[in-house]
Amino acid sequence: MEFKIRNAVTALIVADTLIFLLQMVLGDGFTNSFLLKSSDIYSRPWILVTHMFLHGSPYHLLFNMWGLFMFGPLLEARIGTRRFISFYLATGIIAGFLSSFFYTNALGASGAIMGLVGVIVMLMPELPILLFYVVPAPLWVGGIFFALMDVFGVFFPTGIGSIAHLAGMGLGLLYGLMLKKEKKKFYSKFTSKKHLEKDDLDEYLKSGRI
Repeated sequence: MEFKIRNAVTALIVADTLIFLLQMVLGDGFTNSFLLKSSDIYSRPWILVTHMFLHGSPYHLLFNMWGLFMFGPLLEARIGTRRFISFYLATGIIAGFLSSFFYTNALGASGAIMGLVGVIVMLMPELPILLFYVVPAPLWVGGIFFALMDVFGVFFPTGIGSIAHLAGMGLGLLYGLMLKKEKKKFYSKFTSKKHLEKDDLDEYLKSGRI
């Protein structure tokens, strides 16, 4: 019997929340065992994955899970659960690895979540959002604003992993551009088929086939 995750966003939110509860119960020893330590990457490479499921405070967890809840379903619905999970994990791992050259310790899903934002910026740039939960703006404006905040954070550190954020968003923008080209190429190749519909395009993005 094959086990399939049908909603990756929900599974990730539940996993992050449960692991944070473990952090609260088991204390710093548990967190320190699985956070990303730059000196331990080559001897314990699995911390490139485990650090993505740790958070430093309830606010840190809430903010990241809000971002995952807002943007994750949009991308998962378009590329499918399997490709979504692969992108999410790969982005978090790469962002964490790059940030390890600048930070001694790191934890959190921010790099992967900023990757989601980057993809959606490319696919849905005019998506309306509320900056600071108040100011209406298209997503592309929000993306620029988030990026500028992290650039500022690189030069004036505030304890936030700005390098991981920028790396994640950069990877997301590149992946979003690839998806747009992939969709355009697919449409051009099969546009002569009278039976081609939007569902065919969505299925191709999810599985690579029609």
